[in-house]
Amino acid sequence: MGFVMLRCALCLGVLLAGSVLGLTITSTGPSSIEKAGGESINFDCLFTLAPADTGPLDIEWILLASDNRNQDQMIILYSGDRVYEDYYAAMKGRVHFNSPDPKKGDASINITKLLVSDTGTYLCKVKKAPGVGSRKTLLTVMVKPSVPKCYVEGSSEQGKDILMKCNSAEGTNPIQYTWERISGTRILPATALLDRVQGSIVIKNATSDNSGTYRCVSENRVGKEQCTLSLSVVPPSNTAGTIAGAVIGSLLALLLLAIILYCCYKSRNKKKYEKETSHEIREDVPPPQSRASTARSFIGVGSNRSSLGSMSPSNMHEYAPKPQYNPVPSEEYERPPSHVPHPPASKVAAPNLSRMGGIPVMIPAQSRGGSIV
Repeated sequence: MGFVMLRCALCLGVLLAGSVLGLTITSTGPSSIEKAGGESINFDCLFTLAPADTGPLDIEWILLASDNRNQDQMIILYSGDRVYEDYYAAMKGRVHFNSPDPKKGDASINITKLLVSDTGTYLCKVKKAPGVGSRKTLLTVMVKPSVPKCYVEGSSEQGKDILMKCNSAEGTNPIQYTWERISGTRILPATALLDRVQGSIVIKNATSDNSGTYRCVSENRVGKEQCTLSLSVVPPSNTAGTIAGAVIGSLLALLLLAIILYCCYKSRNKKKYEKETSHEIREDVPPPQSRASTARSFIGVGSNRSSLGSMSPSNMHEYAPKPQYNPVPSEEYERPPSHVPHPPASKVAAPNLSRMGGIPVMIPAQSRGGSIV
C-alpha cells in the first residue's frame, strides 16, 4: 500500500515538473563547429512543448555580437505561421529552415556557401508562452589550404645539403606540412630533416640514391591539398674549370675593350691631323692665273710672227714690263685680235741691247702685208 502511494506521488511530481518547465530544447549536438569556406552547415534546434505552452509560437535565430559595442543580428524568424528570411542582407538567399513547418518541433536551419565573415556564435530561441528555450552554437569558418607549390631551393648536387620547400599561399592557420617519398623505397632518407610548420625538408649530404618523386601534403582542420616534386641529384660541377673560364672570359673582355679604345684613339688623331693640314698654305702650289694674263693671250694669239722677228729691236717692247690691267676685262679686250692696237715700240740702242745680253740681228724689211722686200 505504501509503495503504491509512493509511485503515484512520483508520477504526479513528473507531471507537475513538466507543466512547470514547459518548452524544452532537445538537441544534443556539438556546441562548437568548424567548417571550411564554401561549405554548408546545419544548426540543430529540436524542441518539445508542454501542455501549458498555449501562446503563439515564435522562433528566432540570432547572430550574437562579438563585443558589447555591436548589436546582435537577427538572421531568420518564424512568427505567426510565417517565415521571414530577409533580416540579414549578408545571408540573404543562404539561410533557410530545414522543416517546411517549424511548429512541429524542428527549428533547425541551414546556411550555405559559408564565408569567413560568418564566423560567430548563433542563438536558437524558441518561445511559446509561457515556455521559452534557447541553445547556442559557435561556428568557426576556416579557409582550407590552397594547392601548395613544391620546389628545390639552391643546388641539387651530390655531397651537398638539398633543401626542398612546400608552401600554400592561402589557408587558415595552423597549417601542417608533411613530406613523403612516393617512388622507389617510399621511405624518406635517413638524413632528412622535416619542418612541419615551415613546410621544408633538408636532405643532408645528398647522394644519387636520394633521387625520386616526393609529395608534400598541406593540411589544416578543414581540408588539405598536395603537390609533387621530382628530385634529381646530379654529380658535382667542375668548380675549378668554371673559375678558369670566368677568368679567361674577363681577360678577353678587357683585351677587346683595349683594342676598341686604341682604334678610337688612332681614328681621333687621324681626323685631327687632316683637319690641321687642310688649313696649311702650300708654297709650291702656283697662284691662280689672273684675268690679266687672259687678256694678254688675246693680244699674242693674233700675230703669227717668226721667232726671228720676235727678237728684232722693234719687238723688244714685248719684254718690257707691262702695265697692270683691270681685273675685269674691258670691252676693248673683247674685240678680235686683229683690231687690238699695238703699243708703241720702244727702241733700245745697240749698246744697251748688248749690255742686256741681246744679240743684234739684221732683219729684212717687210712690207705691210708681211712679205720680205
